[in-house]
Amino acid sequence: MENNDLLKIRLEKISDLKNAGIDLYPNDVKPQNTTAEITTQFGSSTGDELAKLTKSFSVAGRLMAMRNFGKAAFIKIQDYKGQIQGYIAKNILSEEDYFVFKKLDIGDIIYISGKLFRTKTEELTIEAHKLTLLSKAIRPLPEKWHGLTDIETRYRRRYLDLIANSKVKEIFYRRSRIIKLIRQFMDEHDFLEVETPMMQPRAGGAAARPFKTHHNALDTDFYLRIAPELYLKRLVTGGLERVYEINRNFRNEGISTFHNPEFTMMEFYQAYSTYEDLMSLTEDLFVFLAQSIFGEMKFNYQNTEIDLTPPWRRVSVKDTLIQIAGMEPAALEDKATAFAFAKKIGCKVNDTDHLEKILMAIFDEVVEKKLIQPTFVTHYPVIISPLSRRSKNDIELTDRFELYIYGREIANAFSELNDPVDQKERFLQQLREREAGDEEAHEMDEDYIRTLEYAMPPTAGEGIGIDRLVMLFTDSASIRDVILFPLLKTKQE
Repeated sequence: MENNDLLKIRLEKISDLKNAGIDLYPNDVKPQNTTAEITTQFGSSTGDELAKLTKSFSVAGRLMAMRNFGKAAFIKIQDYKGQIQGYIAKNILSEEDYFVFKKLDIGDIIYISGKLFRTKTEELTIEAHKLTLLSKAIRPLPEKWHGLTDIETRYRRRYLDLIANSKVKEIFYRRSRIIKLIRQFMDEHDFLEVETPMMQPRAGGAAARPFKTHHNALDTDFYLRIAPELYLKRLVTGGLERVYEINRNFRNEGISTFHNPEFTMMEFYQAYSTYEDLMSLTEDLFVFLAQSIFGEMKFNYQNTEIDLTPPWRRVSVKDTLIQIAGMEPAALEDKATAFAFAKKIGCKVNDTDHLEKILMAIFDEVVEKKLIQPTFVTHYPVIISPLSRRSKNDIELTDRFELYIYGREIANAFSELNDPVDQKERFLQQLREREAGDEEAHEMDEDYIRTLEYAMPPTAGEGIGIDRLVMLFTDSASIRDVILFPLLKTKQE
C-alpha cells in the first residue's frame, strides 16, 4: 500500500482508541528492566529455571516486529539496550489491554510486564500480563525500515537510522566512550578541562574561512570560532599550564567524506614542553584508546590493518616529497622546477604562489594519501605555520608535526611561538596574504600580541580531530557516519 493508505489506517486506529477512552500518550508508566538486564541475567537460564521465578519483569520500547496467530502473537520490543521477545495471548491480557494490542502498529512505543519463559525454539520471552500503549506512531516506518540503506535518508532523518540500524547506534555509543576515555587520559595527566568562547571578535588559531554572525545588542560582528587556540594560550599565560578543551569548531569550507563545516576537536596545551614531547603523549593516548577498545594495538580499518604499536614513523615534509612524491632534492629549493612538477601531477597552483605553498600542494596531492600507518610528518615551512616556533636547525622551518593515519590528518601540533615580536611580524605577513586574496590567512590579533608581551612560558599545543578519530576506531568510511546530524543542504519536503 501507498504511504497515504497506511496513514489512513493508522488514523482510523487512533480514532478507535480515542473513542474507547485510551490515552495515546500516557506519562505515568515506568519500566523496571531493560532488555539487556534481562538477557544478561537470564540469557543462559533453562525453561525450568525460569518457571521457578516468582518475579515479574517489565520493559518499554518500540514495537519492531509482530507475528500474529489469531488469539496469540509474538512481538519484538526494542529499547536503548537491545531487543526482547514478548508473547501476547487473548486469554492472559485484560479485555482492554487486548483491545489496545489489536490496534498496535510497527513503530508504536509500548510497555509490557509479565513472567519469563522459553519458547519451543528456546527463545527467552516475556509472557505479557499487562500491555500499555505509551506513544502511538502516526507515520509508518519507511519501506524496508529494517535495513534502511538510503544514505540521504539515513543522514537527514537520523532518528529513523537509529531505529533501523543497530550498528549505527553502536557507533555513537562507542563515540561517547572514546570521548570519556580521552577525558580520563587527560585528567590522569593533570590537564584541566576548560571552555573558551564560541563567538570571537576575530577568526584566529587556524587557516580557514569563518562563519560570520552579528550580535544585535552590541551591534558588533562576531565569528564562529575556527579554533580555540589563541584563547587556550591566553590561559597558559595566565598560569593554567596544562589545559584542554573538547568542543565544536566551525569552518566555512566544503563538505566531503572527511570534512564537515561543524566538527569536534580536542585542543590541549602543555607548558615547558616541545612538539617532540607531544609526539610521545599522542602515542600514549592512542595506545590507551586502542587497548581500552580493542584490547590490542592492531585493528582493521576499511579492510586495512592499522598498527598503533609505538614508536611511530617520524619524517620531515621535505623527506616525504623526496621519498614518496619522487621529487629531486634540488627541486625543493627552486620554485620554477617545483611549479612544473606540481602542474605535471595535476595540482591546482598559480605561478604567483610562493614555493612553500607549491610544495604543500604536492604533499596534499601525492604524499598524504600514502601515509597509511601512523606517521608524524614534521618541520613544516614557517610561512604556512604562523603560530609555530621556528626550528633552531633551519629558521625557515618550524617545530611542528601533523599525524597521519590511513591517508588522513588526525592531529596537528607544534612548539608554540611565544616571541611577541616574531608573532606580530607573522600576523603582518598573514595580513599581506589576505590582501593578496587568501581568505584563510590569519587576521591581526593585537590582544593576543599583548598577551605574549606578558610572557607565555615555553609551550607545546596540539589539536586532534575527534570525528576523524572516531571514524578510525569505528571503521567508518565517512565523517557523516560519526556525526549524529551532519550538515546537509536544506531539502524541500
